[in-house]
Amino acid sequence: MKCFLTLSFLFLSFCGNTQTSTEKLQQKIDSVFENTQGDFAIAFKNLSEEKDSIFINAHEDFHAASTMKTPVMIEVFKQAAEGKFSLQDSLVIKNEFKSILDGSSYAMELGRDSGEHLYERIGQKRSIQDLVTDMIIYSSNLATNIVIELVDAKNVNKTMRELGAKNINVLRGVEDMKAYEAGLSNSTTAYDLMLIFEALSNGKAVNPEADKQMLEILQQQKHIDLIPALLPENLKIANKTGWITGVHHDSALIELPDGTKYVLVLLSKNMENMDAGTKMLAEVSKMVYDHIIEN
Repeated sequence: MKCFLTLSFLFLSFCGNTQTSTEKLQQKIDSVFENTQGDFAIAFKNLSEEKDSIFINAHEDFHAASTMKTPVMIEVFKQAAEGKFSLQDSLVIKNEFKSILDGSSYAMELGRDSGEHLYERIGQKRSIQDLVTDMIIYSSNLATNIVIELVDAKNVNKTMRELGAKNINVLRGVEDMKAYEAGLSNSTTAYDLMLIFEALSNGKAVNPEADKQMLEILQQQKHIDLIPALLPENLKIANKTGWITGVHHDSALIELPDGTKYVLVLLSKNMENMDAGTKMLAEVSKMVYDHIIEN
């Protein structure tokens, strides 16, 4: 009986210490946010210990920027799993799209797109899987618009609702300036992005095989200046960033060598000093990682 009581005490003490540590970290992050110019949100969840989570402004709406490309990828893999097309099918690379506001045509500007290699291939064909990879790891806007035209933004939203992400809204492709000026923009919350990365981790976004493939694409990410920036190189990090003026986001599933997994989403808006805001968010990511390994 004495042994049982001792083990119970140790278990409760461990849980209590973890909770206290999490509360202290939340207070520290909250203070950092308060003392940095701009508006910020965090959704953190330790998938190995559900009570180990932090939510600050997690249900507040933010311009999605390129974080909307993860929901689009999920819809592509879902429709492929339903047999609507094969990921090996090819699409013609083009640079002419229709505004959701009035149906007028618009084209992408090369200087505003980080997926520049595709512009040299306009008129040629590229597989759907390669276009999705371009959309995620290079954050190619051109690839994104081609893929959204294939699957339809309305279907992306429907799938997000099925996954419980009630406040991710993918209305349109990228650089639809008429729609932007009319206030029609893609939006998200930190909490909803956390939900879909958790679903990817659990094999429930589409199915275990498709989710594994999507995580492998995310792990090839070329933009690693936020959540991964200060973390050790021996981690598996599947992340998708997003940025526009005054905004820098990152959303990630992080796996440690011992198998511990956690989801971290960091969102920002109204930043006047992008470098300072990005540096702060990278430091918050490191604080969360240190918390995980210390507990």
